[in-house]
Amino acid sequence: MSGTRVTHHRPLRALALVAGAAAAAVLGPLVTGPAQAAHALPRTGFELTAGARWTTAAEERALLGAVDRTPGAAVTRIGTTAQGRALRLVRLGDPGAPHTVLLVCGQHGDEPSGREACLTAVRDLALPRDPAARAFLARTRLLVLPTANPDGRAAGSRLTAEGADVNRDHIALRTAEARAVAAVLRDHLPDIVVDLHEYEGSPPSAEPEVLDLWPRNPNTRPEVRRASLLLSARVRAAAGEAGASTGTFGLRAGPAAGGDADRAAGGGQERMLRNAAGIKNAVALLVEVRAGPRGPWDDPVRERRRRVDNQRAALRGVFAFSAADRDRVEAATAAARRPGPGPLFLGGADEDPPAPGRTLADPPCAYRLDAAAYAGVRGELALHGVAVVPDGEGALVPLDQPLRGLVPLLLDARAGFHLVPGRPLAAC
Repeated sequence: MSGTRVTHHRPLRALALVAGAAAAAVLGPLVTGPAQAAHALPRTGFELTAGARWTTAAEERALLGAVDRTPGAAVTRIGTTAQGRALRLVRLGDPGAPHTVLLVCGQHGDEPSGREACLTAVRDLALPRDPAARAFLARTRLLVLPTANPDGRAAGSRLTAEGADVNRDHIALRTAEARAVAAVLRDHLPDIVVDLHEYEGSPPSAEPEVLDLWPRNPNTRPEVRRASLLLSARVRAAAGEAGASTGTFGLRAGPAAGGDADRAAGGGQERMLRNAAGIKNAVALLVEVRAGPRGPWDDPVRERRRRVDNQRAALRGVFAFSAADRDRVEAATAAARRPGPGPLFLGGADEDPPAPGRTLADPPCAYRLDAAAYAGVRGELALHGVAVVPDGEGALVPLDQPLRGLVPLLLDARAGFHLVPGRPLAAC
């Protein structure tokens, strides 16, 4: 394929260690390939067929069942889709560690390469043989949602069985898939959230092979945004080391350029996961691997391998950043969870000011919900982890809480995706 480096499937490499300001050195592989059968965990269908097909749902269940029987690992059902499929969360590493990394894979069911990379990472890390990997897991809680949209994956569709885009539902939480992700964010407070996707390239395939984007909603705390940009740089470096070209997702397109801004997803919409996670005080990154363009000259097997290899390279960058910069990340997320003063915004993006009338220069101290309004959204507020003070007349939702930047986006009538209009209070 023109402009594309095709590589054979490589095992996930061990984490990077950094000494002082020296460059990261990537260590040896966690597994060396099929000959290491003593690993005793199933290989994915993608691996077994050398990329000839994607891993089936039955193969995923077998792999995760074996992982669940591995000491120190756990696989739990955190939701059920409209068609009755399980949403499963894999937990690896030290459950008491202060540093938590969450991987969300396959929100769009027709973007399977991230799912393959996540399944392989789970298998490789469930029984880690490399000392660096064991040290990483001794200090980290790794959470993986390998298939975030199993109904869409079964149908080969971007959407859920109900026709919803999961990655536009992280405010309203109408889908079981988005509710499951929200509960994980609330219950585990991850320090790093990575969302793996694919995008369709356009002829003549000049776009980069790996794109990424950080939280751009202006209610993301500055320390979280800075750390997210550092994560972006490390992921791009890892992808570059693997031979992939890199760039920034979504900022190149928009209505003025004839593009679809919603599809390009370069803005600050709070309902997309990378932005929702940033507003919820997690260092976050969207990763997009190019799928195609395809032509009669393309080998589909080599194309699938390239896509998965690039997702795995991005994960190497995530793990290297987490291992080397955990103190910086934990300081950023801890500071962001301490509410403070300052303006809030109901639109816009970083370096893209909101429209007039959508800046809260002097935010209210709380929003008042009457009984009917509170009854309608109390479940969603609870899933988001928003602190509320119920009373006989409804509830008070204060801004003096860790999710200060989220509250107006949920309850201010001027916010584009608000759940219900609350009454802002100037004095509490």
